[in-house]
Amino acid sequence: MLWAAAFLGACAAAWAGARFLRVAAVGAAYKAKVLASAIFVSGRPLDAALAQDVSAESYRILRLFKAEVDRPRLRVTVSFLGLQPRTAVFRPGLGATLAIGVPPESLRPASTAPPRAQAPWPAGEGAPPPAQGRIAEALAFAFAEPDPARKRRTRAVVVVQDGRLAAERYAPGFGPSTPLPGWSMTKSVLSSLVGVLVGRGLLSLERRDLLPEWSSQGDPRGRISLEDLLRMRSGLEFEEIYTDPLRDVAQMLFNRPSAAAYASAKPLRHEPGKVWSYSSGASNILGLVCRRAVESAGEDWLTFPRRALFEPLGMASAILEPDAAGDFVFSSFMFATARDWARYGLFFLQGGRWEGRRVLPEGWTAFCARPTPQSQEGRYGAGWWLKIPKELGGQTPAARKAPPDAFFAIGHEGQVLTVIPSLRLVAVRLGLSIRIDAWDHAAFLAALLG
Repeated sequence: MLWAAAFLGACAAAWAGARFLRVAAVGAAYKAKVLASAIFVSGRPLDAALAQDVSAESYRILRLFKAEVDRPRLRVTVSFLGLQPRTAVFRPGLGATLAIGVPPESLRPASTAPPRAQAPWPAGEGAPPPAQGRIAEALAFAFAEPDPARKRRTRAVVVVQDGRLAAERYAPGFGPSTPLPGWSMTKSVLSSLVGVLVGRGLLSLERRDLLPEWSSQGDPRGRISLEDLLRMRSGLEFEEIYTDPLRDVAQMLFNRPSAAAYASAKPLRHEPGKVWSYSSGASNILGLVCRRAVESAGEDWLTFPRRALFEPLGMASAILEPDAAGDFVFSSFMFATARDWARYGLFFLQGGRWEGRRVLPEGWTAFCARPTPQSQEGRYGAGWWLKIPKELGGQTPAARKAPPDAFFAIGHEGQVLTVIPSLRLVAVRLGLSIRIDAWDHAAFLAALLG
């Protein structure tokens, strides 16, 4: 029996060791990616990014991971005691990409956008007047730190009223020209790119048999429609859990060369179209479907979002970051200045038109803001939230002040883009609210609305 005990002990040690290496790989990848984006996309000092983005609160464990910044080659490499090194490579126009499964040298660059003129916003970058009244009170709320245990860490707030830049404020070290991550706000940008392709006839909401990988006889995933993916009711198995590095979100984003391939390999758990379940995997699958539609039309995928959306809207700072397979990570990886996030909100407020030009099909923004029946209380539309989630104060009395036509792009760590058509109001809040309950968006919105 001693040999059996020894064997079991060895197996347990091997299992624990293998698990540790998997966790270390995700930790190294996360730190490399976040630092590369902060340094090379946002233009922030290394010391500030190390102290704030990958060291505070639940990220303290990442202090044990060593980071090496190679500025000449625009790379960041991170490892734990030399184990599981991960490298993120910056490319102008494409941001930072984790070189997983490919050599860093294989990641090719893309073109950049020209600078904008200093005309009044939104055509240019003219500054707003000083904030007053309720707007000033809302800005003060956003940047206050009343609870040391729940730090808000607001970095930028921009308010747009009647199509004009009404107010803005930034934390020290950040400003109007600082691109900041939207995390899952990127999903709402994906909704527009889908709309562009639907408008061109390259995609349809009813389309099924979306991927060759799902086309084998008897594969039930072939019944998933494009609209099912957009409305988070694909039925695919996917665990939207952020606290475990071995669960789907972390593995997909930080330990796989292709986020879409990881998500599309998941089996079906529910009948397509029947059950709503928020899924970052669904967004990356949808992005792959878009990529194949664009490339089948003979267009370049890596420049498509800029040509189709960012350039028409003047979002010169906007950067979508792809994975090593060349697929944009639409679940999570887009950077833009707070002003450019506000431009995107204004674009939706205007029904998908910009400077008199229709960019999205007629009725597309209304479609996105239409409740998905399968979502609880109709809280989700097509790529947009229609109610403030409970983690952001959605079940507090303040949440009742939000007008019924309000909709939101919402991202990890308290990123929120608010659009209220009836009030001609757009508000952007970006920050690093690490605790899930640190940012109360309902209270902020109540202060803003008065």
